[in-house]
Amino acid sequence: MDPIRSYHERSKHHLHRYAPGPGNLDWDTQPDPFRRFDGAPQLDLPLLKDELPVRWDDLFAPSGRSSQAMTVENLAQLLQLSLGLSAWKSYGGNRWALRCNPSSGNLHPTEGYLVCPDLPGLPAGVYHYRPDRHGLEQRAAAPLTFSGGVLVALTGIHWREAWKYGMRAFRYCQHDCGHALAALAYAAAIFGWPTRLMTEWSDDDITTLTGLDRTENFSVAEAEAPEALLWIGPGAAPDPASVRAMLANAHWAGHANALSPAHRDWPDIPMVAAATRKAARMAAPVIALAPLPPLAPASSAAVTRLIRERRSAQAFDGITTISAQRFYRMLDALLPRAAIPPWTVLDETPCVHPVLFVHRVDGLDPGIYCLPRAPGALADLRAAMREDWLWASVPGCPEHLPLYLLVPLDARNFATTASCHQDIAADSAFSLGMLARFDDIDAAHPWLYRQRFWEAGMLGQVLYLEAEAAGVQGTGIGCYFDDAVHEALGLNTERFQDLYHFTVGKALVDGRLSSVSGYAFLERDATP
Repeated sequence: MDPIRSYHERSKHHLHRYAPGPGNLDWDTQPDPFRRFDGAPQLDLPLLKDELPVRWDDLFAPSGRSSQAMTVENLAQLLQLSLGLSAWKSYGGNRWALRCNPSSGNLHPTEGYLVCPDLPGLPAGVYHYRPDRHGLEQRAAAPLTFSGGVLVALTGIHWREAWKYGMRAFRYCQHDCGHALAALAYAAAIFGWPTRLMTEWSDDDITTLTGLDRTENFSVAEAEAPEALLWIGPGAAPDPASVRAMLANAHWAGHANALSPAHRDWPDIPMVAAATRKAARMAAPVIALAPLPPLAPASSAAVTRLIRERRSAQAFDGITTISAQRFYRMLDALLPRAAIPPWTVLDETPCVHPVLFVHRVDGLDPGIYCLPRAPGALADLRAAMREDWLWASVPGCPEHLPLYLLVPLDARNFATTASCHQDIAADSAFSLGMLARFDDIDAAHPWLYRQRFWEAGMLGQVLYLEAEAAGVQGTGIGCYFDDAVHEALGLNTERFQDLYHFTVGKALVDGRLSSVSGYAFLERDATP
């Protein structure tokens, strides 16, 4: 078995046993949630406290939003609304931060880097974003001369997730990367800025760009792995060779902090990280998206409020239903449209397809449904699943929405069991698993393994914000019994694998927790 499939099989949860993990948590080695680079020049960014005059529905207008200036103030808001803090929670003497980009276990393995040319108040260089301070640390000063936009790189610290989740942590790091990609795409859309995943850059290119290969700067620190690179803004992005040349004489500064005093090794994680490394520079594919009607209106609420108030639900009331209209809008937002966030990020045909467990949607029979997100996926999914599924059209469903009923039944007990016996999968209005194409992950394209988790994470971020817009809440579920789902669906696991679960309903709020805004503890003027 190749190393990727070996890792994937070994990291599965099963009904009779869980994937290898630490068991009891060692609180003495709990990772610091914030990376910093001591000795790097610091730049505080202006804070946004009041809402911007952009509605949720404005992001999806067919004409798009006009592009705003690439200023320090707008870039500061981009980072705050994507990777920044949304709140501080406290209970029983403990305090912890929440962020606009959700994370498995709120552990946040994803780090962000801004790479920009000279801007007023921001010299050209490579900057690490500090979400705790809402500031930038200048890792490198360099004569970067590209124009029209900026580069934002994402890296991952596997140890942050492995501390709690053990071997399965690599999966969660990729989920989180996908959530962060979508969070950046939504935030960029507020300013009319397109986003594009830089598929032509190799992992080595991203490593050089962010200084991860400067081992002397990580002598006592946990390693960061290159993940994804985005071009944000209009115009043509710079190519890797030209940026490497611009960085040739860069002045680097800062030493990464250690997050934990001790560590437990999980050898499978560096193994799969090496196996999925993207060594080749691949030209970005060009795909033709099927024309779809505009998204139906969902909410006139301020985008900035929805983003900052988004929370991961911990429990649902088990009563609240949602209308079929809102349900269809949430699913419709999962279909890629040209120039509509967050799907401007991905350049490949959709490869992740939800299987839904509908519990409480007005006008829909409870049951199991499927949403093939690409025209050719319907035949592939039908061929890969049980022959006796109905694949029936859904009365009242918008004609362009490819939603199919597989079987009408009460799926609550199965949804609970499949999601590691968690009631949130059944007490919601609906929950789902995400089936990802798996047969094209091969020796020539090993990084697709990571990208499929990114796509699943992006679907999760869409559902998080669509749920908030609909007046309900969502939460991602990384713990599920992989093969129990495959067996129930009669799934051919050579072709598809279940990579992520999610659930949407009316959250129960824990009144014991107190909350303040993410930057209430910073004495700094806010931007209007």
